Amino acid sequence: MSEHVSISGSAARRLSVFKTYKLYVGGKFPRSESGRVYEVTDSQGKWLANAPQSSRKDARDAVVAARKAFGGWSGATAYNRGQVLYRVAEMLEGRRAQFVREVADAEGLSKSKAAAVVDATIDRWVWYAGWTDKIAQVVGGGNPVAGPYFNLSSPEPTGVVAVLAPQESSFLGLVSVVAPVIATGNTAVVVASERSPLPALSLGEVLATSDLPGGVVNVLSGRTAEIAAPLAAHQDVNAIDLAGADDDLAKELEIAAADNLKRVLRPQPVDDWTATPGIDRMTAFLETKTVWHPTGSLGASGSAY
Repeated sequence: MSEHVSISGSAARRLSVFKTYKLYVGGKFPRSESGRVYEVTDSQGKWLANAPQSSRKDARDAVVAARKAFGGWSGATAYNRGQVLYRVAEMLEGRRAQFVREVADAEGLSKSKAAAVVDATIDRWVWYAGWTDKIAQVVGGGNPVAGPYFNLSSPEPTGVVAVLAPQESSFLGLVSVVAPVIATGNTAVVVASERSPLPALSLGEVLATSDLPGGVVNVLSGRTAEIAAPLAAHQDVNAIDLAGADDDLAKELEIAAADNLKRVLRPQPVDDWTATPGIDRMTAFLETKTVWHPTGSLGASGSAY
């Protein structure tokens, strides 16, 4: 009896274990190279956690990891990529309660509204998983040409894509800009929402325990302008999505991105992230390869195949 009372008393005095959020780079969880952190608060100004404040070195390390992963990820079959992305959705479903809490804190939503956002986010991930082996049929195919040739066009991934996540939609907006990039075979360096980075950092934990190869998605948190500048100027970054940049920052980054002719997706106002997104964010980071192949003749009649 006394032992039971002792255990109950101990439980009542127990201190919670605070979560340490870290970056997600190359399939691992490093602290920021600079050792810096910054306070993350909820919509009421209440402290939630200390998030790592990424440096330029962290950004460069993330690009190296993304480039290293690009060959294997882009070379995987579209069907395999779809299976991997669907597995991520399964993992998100299993941690639904955690994300509901984090989204509610980040965006000042009620629990029921946050739950609706998380459900829409998981559905969005499944939606893009289903597109991996279909997008080629939509944007590629055989072309009618005048001449004895087969002419075939097929989409290929652009390469390493820097993604500035939306500032106001910490989870649904994040997934809406990250999933289409990797669904088409690109690898990504993601700059999380500066004010609400915690759902993005938790997404890194989900990706690490799924089948997604390390380096395919790398998640950085910190000051958006500080991290985005070296990414926009980086010679080994092939494209950049400016969804989370304001007008002034977007102009600066576009100028820096022009140095190596990066593809740039300019900020586009989104009134409702729950609306069906279409395929624009997938095609934005695809290149079209067109192959010409001469036809042959069959028999003495000279008919072509």
